Amino acid sequence: MKDVVALVTGGSRGVGRGIALALLAEGATVHVTGRTRSESDARLGGNRTGSLEGLELEAAKLSGRVVIHHCDHSNDAETERVAEEIRAGNRLDILVNNAWPGYENMVEDGDFTWPRPFWEQPIWRWDAMMGTALRAAFMISRAAAPIMISRQRGLIVNISFWAAQLYDGNAIYGMAKAAADKMAADFAHELRPHNVAAVALYPGLVRTEAVLQNAEYFDLSNSETPRFIGHIIAGLWRDPALISKSGQVLVAAELGREYDIADVDGYRPVPLTVADFAKG
Repeated sequence: MKDVVALVTGGSRGVGRGIALALLAEGATVHVTGRTRSESDARLGGNRTGSLEGLELEAAKLSGRVVIHHCDHSNDAETERVAEEIRAGNRLDILVNNAWPGYENMVEDGDFTWPRPFWEQPIWRWDAMMGTALRAAFMISRAAAPIMISRQRGLIVNISFWAAQLYDGNAIYGMAKAAADKMAADFAHELRPHNVAAVALYPGLVRTEAVLQNAEYFDLSNSETPRFIGHIIAGLWRDPALISKSGQVLVAAELGREYDIADVDGYRPVPLTVADFAKG
């Protein structure tokens, strides 16, 4: 993928960082946005790790080229600045909409507010998921689409989850993920004549920094590394039938089986279904 140019939003840690590293390992040029510049900045945000500087150091060992953009997607001007820099390069093959501030501050003043009913949810959580995450995905996709259309090829990936299809403990979360799926479906409808694909892609349980810090609360037996979904995105890009998948909700582990892609540790995650999640 040495001639491929990708943009991954929200890549300083977690799934976004893993996607960026996987695409870099495959030789792509990867633009990455994030709010956290350094590990010291990450620690200021609480018991967290992962930063753009750390990603840059890790990327130096890989065959691709990383381009770092310090960006807070809650600010449209910063999102537009990144878009302008991408447009200046006149090429973007893959856009991964991953930036997601909705998981922050699950505990407020010692109170775990995440599972509260919708009428008791703090309004900032709506703003984070709808006003920042979804808006940023729309804004950056809006900027990327003309570049892809001009080349008559491209792929937009919205990172989503099963909460779009069933209740998963937080009503705002479910609505936001459903909107991410619908966004991909409608983008696909309008982009199809230009041979540009858009999909919603579901990871399984990913061993992010936050999950590993709380590993005792998770069953990690069928979990994925953060890089797995990145290699799946690379597989999608190489798929000659990609446009036939456009508009769909896709499960990373299922694509892993279709493309014969194992995780970086050799494990092959078992694809889960909405019925599996409904059973809890």
